[in-house]
Amino acid sequence: MTRFISVNHLTALFLLLIFAKTTAQDVSFDRDKTYILGGLEVIGLESYNEQTVKTYTGLREGQPITPSSEQLSDVVKKLWGLELFTSIDFFVTNIDDNNIFLELQIIERPTLTDVTFNGVKPRKVDELRNDTDLKKGKKITESLISNTKNYLTNKYKKQGYLNTRVNIITAVDTSETNARKMVVNVNKGDKVKIKEIVFEGNEELSDKKLRKALKNTKRKRFGRFWKKSKYIKDDYEEDLDLLVDKYAENGFRDARVISDTLEKVDENNILLKIKVEEGNKYYFGDIDFVGNTVYTDRQLHQVLGIKKGATYNGVLLRERIADNSKPEPYDVTSLYQNNGYLFSTINPVEVSAANDTINFEIRIIEGKETFLDHVTVSGNDKTNDHVIYRELRTRPGQKYNKSDIIRSIRELGQLGFFDAEQIKPDVLNANPNEGTVDLAWSLVESGSSQIELQGGYGGGGFIGTLGLSFNNFSIQNLFKGEAYKPVPMGDGQTFALRVQASRTFRVYSLNFAEPWMGGKKPVRFNLNVSRTQQFAAQFTNRGIDVNKDQQFSITGVSLGLAKRVQWPDDFFTISHSLGYQLYDFRNYNIGLFNFGNGKANSIAYTIGINRNAMEGGRIFPRGGSNFEITAKFTPPYSLFSNKDFGALKQRSTELTEKRFTTQEGLTAAETAELEEIDQERFRLLEYYKIKFKGDWYTTLLGSADKSLVLRTNAEFGFLGNYNSDTGDVPFERFFVGGDGLNNFTLDGRDIVQLRGYENQSLTPIDPVTRQQEGGLIYNKFSMELRYPLTLKPSASIYGLTFLEAGNSFNNFQQFNPFQLKRSAGVGLRIFMPAFGLLGIDFGYGFDEDLRPQSIGNGPSGWQTHFIIGQQF
Repeated sequence: MTRFISVNHLTALFLLLIFAKTTAQDVSFDRDKTYILGGLEVIGLESYNEQTVKTYTGLREGQPITPSSEQLSDVVKKLWGLELFTSIDFFVTNIDDNNIFLELQIIERPTLTDVTFNGVKPRKVDELRNDTDLKKGKKITESLISNTKNYLTNKYKKQGYLNTRVNIITAVDTSETNARKMVVNVNKGDKVKIKEIVFEGNEELSDKKLRKALKNTKRKRFGRFWKKSKYIKDDYEEDLDLLVDKYAENGFRDARVISDTLEKVDENNILLKIKVEEGNKYYFGDIDFVGNTVYTDRQLHQVLGIKKGATYNGVLLRERIADNSKPEPYDVTSLYQNNGYLFSTINPVEVSAANDTINFEIRIIEGKETFLDHVTVSGNDKTNDHVIYRELRTRPGQKYNKSDIIRSIRELGQLGFFDAEQIKPDVLNANPNEGTVDLAWSLVESGSSQIELQGGYGGGGFIGTLGLSFNNFSIQNLFKGEAYKPVPMGDGQTFALRVQASRTFRVYSLNFAEPWMGGKKPVRFNLNVSRTQQFAAQFTNRGIDVNKDQQFSITGVSLGLAKRVQWPDDFFTISHSLGYQLYDFRNYNIGLFNFGNGKANSIAYTIGINRNAMEGGRIFPRGGSNFEITAKFTPPYSLFSNKDFGALKQRSTELTEKRFTTQEGLTAAETAELEEIDQERFRLLEYYKIKFKGDWYTTLLGSADKSLVLRTNAEFGFLGNYNSDTGDVPFERFFVGGDGLNNFTLDGRDIVQLRGYENQSLTPIDPVTRQQEGGLIYNKFSMELRYPLTLKPSASIYGLTFLEAGNSFNNFQQFNPFQLKRSAGVGLRIFMPAFGLLGIDFGYGFDEDLRPQSIGNGPSGWQTHFIIGQQF
């Protein structure tokens, strides 16, 4: 038998070999003669079918074969390219006249059956297996092993493990044919830290300034916890560019890094040496604009903001031409793009450098004025097109305007119907000659409806809550059966129902809101109807006894309108609402009033001014601000009445003090008199209430999806009266402290969150009744650092740390804005579209709360707060 061709895993090129293997009688043939293939036999196969391999070779019995041609060599190359075999050999087994018989000997590559990773965390194994493509059934090749080693080594080196060692071992798996198991041993070692960074050649800029310019490459120092001192090559190379930029900011245009070396101090520490050449310091000379017709030189100089004689700053010049680091920069490029000139190009060119002065020309090609041709929306499976288009500031036929696109992204994100992280406007079909462009909005729907289902014990019994909030409701499809999926959706309306009940109280509420009443302008209409019932309860050894013949109820309805205005800017909204509440007492004495039977009425008008300019979506804003000031007024009835409210108040105060400060209390006649007086005083409630709340968001550092954001907050509230003779109403007051949840309120109170203290424990004690009846004034300040763990549509999760301080007071005379109760802590927030916001906070109160039992007991200490449906 003569071997015709031999190719194995050590062969780089396929050679045509002809030699004889000695047998009883040698098989001889003519290399240049053309034979007819008489037969082909494949041997050595373990897992593949012989006929499959024959078919893949392309060789057929009866076809011509010339041994000296590249015909068989090409077959071997083809088989070798499959990476399924470690050896491929052709042999001539027989020559019969003009017929040649061949034998193909193959050794298959082993198949991977299992992979074990050692030296990595178990939760990382699946990720590594997918990244390295080490899947069951994969053929084990030298390149697979080599690529796996290189990937893992580079992966951990990028994380600062410069001493990473990877060893891969394979062993026969006897449970399957021609199979092997693989063991990947990873020894990361310790992270290599930068012990010192040494600069050479710097005379004008200090080592301290240069080290500060290296954003992600820091030397090891005690107390550094945010920017670690590990060495990561990619970050280091980017920082070298920032080093050159730092010189460019200070006038040194020609500065460069001559060399940088890494020296090993020991196994876990290195030293970086960076040698720089500073060059000369330069200054700006003449800056001329060339090619501008839309804007004058004066207008462009105003935006550029660089004066002749100023120290040369290449980074500043680049940013004033086109700043890509901000969504809405103030630069020359944006000036043109915000006025329709999408195809404009602005290039600064050095025209001369005399001595230490550089003269520039800003060469402008304005291009043709650009208009939007087609504006399309996709991805809105539930939300109707008109809900989206009414929020867009990009309409067909309008001039292209970059700021309008950015504003539209914000408006769509604020709707809450779409994933704010995935709102992407794509510029398509740009035609510089025609001056047209298409804009395609790609959206991803996120769940906008929420269900609230809670159960728990409180007030001596079980409390159940059911809430349904449909935030993308469609009332016009209410009677269309096919629109129920599961409810009519898509028109951007809000419809919410909520029921909360226990043995001692019941709360019902309904809310409907239409953000574009009439569909023409952003005028929001709101309707709210609610009813609350509280029953008298008495705690006994047998449990709790409820008497429904003794009850207190509040029935309320309110109508509101809010309109987006254009002045001072179009982030402002002015709102108006008119509300009525009926307080009904039936043989019920709770301390809020001094009468147990009767009615009180509240008719109030509320005006609010809101400016919402948050950036980055409602769930995790990254910038901007949101502030609101509201003023609530009732008519000043007492000013138009002939009643002597001063005498009524004085007598009520005398009887109340006697009731709570004397041992004998009130007689039956005095109790009846007190009830009658307070019924007369509060038949028509009169008050005014001022509230302010402001939130500011600032991105401190990080990328688009991993940003460290600072939220600062300030709040203030005051409840006053028109006539000191009538006194302050016992409703609408401020209760400070705790988680801030406002699940169950009888009297229009404001529940103010201040973590680190028990709920409402920072509410002042009334000096007469010795009860917490609510404060008339409060202020609060807070700071939160937020960092997102994930911002996916299915669930957005972020962690936070906070500092808070606030307090409430009985009257304006006692108010001291610096007398604050302080706290600090950490928390976690999870937003899921179906359930709203869930969270937990661990807060430490540094001061005593205001309850009598707390005085003298020291700080409030650690408190745990669960957040359900709270604001973001």
